[in-house]
Amino acid sequence: MILGILRETKRGESRVICTPKEVATITAAGHTVYAQRGCGERAGFSDEAYEAAGALLTDSVQELFKVCDMVAKVKEFTPEEWPLIRTGQLLLGCLHPAANPEEVDALMKSGCIAFTAEDSHRYGSPNCEAAGKQGALFGLESLLTIHGGKGKYVGGFAGEPGIHALILGSGKVGRGALQVLQALGANCTVMARNMHRLRALSAQYNGRVRVRRCSRAHIAEELPKTDLVLNCVKWQKENKDFLITRNMLSLMEKGSVIVDISNDEPGAIETSRATTHEDPRYIVDGIVHYCVANIPGAVAHSASVAYAAQMLPLILSLLNDGEEETCIRDGYYRRALTIYRGLLTHEETSAVQGKPWVRPEEALGISGFRLDPAPRASDTRSAHFYSWAEDCGVHADRRL
Repeated sequence: MILGILRETKRGESRVICTPKEVATITAAGHTVYAQRGCGERAGFSDEAYEAAGALLTDSVQELFKVCDMVAKVKEFTPEEWPLIRTGQLLLGCLHPAANPEEVDALMKSGCIAFTAEDSHRYGSPNCEAAGKQGALFGLESLLTIHGGKGKYVGGFAGEPGIHALILGSGKVGRGALQVLQALGANCTVMARNMHRLRALSAQYNGRVRVRRCSRAHIAEELPKTDLVLNCVKWQKENKDFLITRNMLSLMEKGSVIVDISNDEPGAIETSRATTHEDPRYIVDGIVHYCVANIPGAVAHSASVAYAAQMLPLILSLLNDGEEETCIRDGYYRRALTIYRGLLTHEETSAVQGKPWVRPEEALGISGFRLDPAPRASDTRSAHFYSWAEDCGVHADRRL
């Protein structure tokens, strides 16, 4: 099999999905790797390092799509890349399909087999940890006077107290943010709906971290004394309300900061809109907002090393065994299958975009196999199924 590694073109994105170390492992397994020149340069990996690991370098995106059986990148596939995708070609990237209907339409039209990387992680993505930790640091930077913030230092000076930080969400992102802020001396409150996680955090930090159940009313109680809010909640696409409305900004002191790490659209913060690393902040009603959509891109080397190592097993499985065996053996990889030869296989995308979908195991014809179980990637549900017999025309299940 032939794997292609693309250079990221999204503004402010410098990560790479495979470092030279992963390339060496893939080529040692008997596969060929094409790497677009400069794909790892901004993350600290030279073209020479990729060549030494066994990769073939190319300047041409067209050539890469033409010769490669599988094409992988960190972020979404772009409109410039859509016409180059071939029928049956394997694609891997953080597609964010529910939020990108045009991308979904293009990938379905191409007849490719596309996997959404963010749904493939059994133990959580290292990008989430990176987003939480680096997002906390960007929040502290945003508090500086030079950026319109209050000018408060995280741990305080000369006996004066540190800042008060409110973290919404107790998942991998929220826990990463908490780890950084608590270590630097901030007074931290974590809000979540998962009471088991909240109890665990309280015990882990020996009561030094306040925990509360997440609700709009509880948030409103906390905002007047909060200097820094970090939104780490994955907001379900069907939600029409907000955790923090624009009216609630009046509860906060001027110069306070909101960091929307999750950056869903629509999301939990009414006044949030995606920004870039080049122009990361804006102010609404005196409150500084930091809403960069790809925070881990700012720590491209460390994020790439961790992320590439975690993505390698999926890449190798697809190259060695193909999509069917991969999805039989690993339920997390199966739930990451988003588009299969013109069929939408991603439930959340179906619900948000009103498109019919089919379960991955049915599209692949593996329902009769003993499948590795996995929880759903999202709480969002869709009953908008294809009329299987009439509309799909997909082969019958392969049976044992």
